[in-house]
Parts: sequence; C-alpha cells; structure tokens
Amino acid sequence: MSMQESFAVILFESISHALRAEKIVKAAGISCKLIPVPRQLSSDCGVCLRFTKDVHERIETVLKGKIEVYDIHNL
Repeated sequence: MSMQESFAVILFESISHALRAEKIVKAAGISCKLIPVPRQLSSDCGVCLRFTKDVHERIETVLKGKIEVYDIHNL
C-alpha cells in the first residue's frame, strides 16, 4: 500500500447492514475493512466500510440490489 493511496467509506443505515456488506464485498474478492464512522461524517456511533477508491465502482456493483447504501464519502 502506497502512502498516496486514498480511501472512501460507505455508510449504512445499521451495523447489521455494514456487516452484511463486508461479507458480500469480501466474498467478491475485494479488499475492505470495517472502521468506526469518522466523526466529521456523523456524530452517530457506528461502523462504515472503508476501501481504496480504485475499487469504488466494483463495490457499488457488488452491493447493488443487495444492501441499501446510506452515503459514500471520500477520505
């Protein structure tokens, strides 16, 4: 991983959606990680799915119709 690599996060309506999304994305062979939602994005406690920006479209395609995405942010 290079120091210049940039990330994005997907926020979900619930932790259960985030956990299910992580399973779906990893099953598709895409690297991702659940992290606490950054404070600048939401004051709610919870988790979000972090991934490198280069796989953004692949993740959206894999999740489409399976999990409702609340929001997506670049970090």
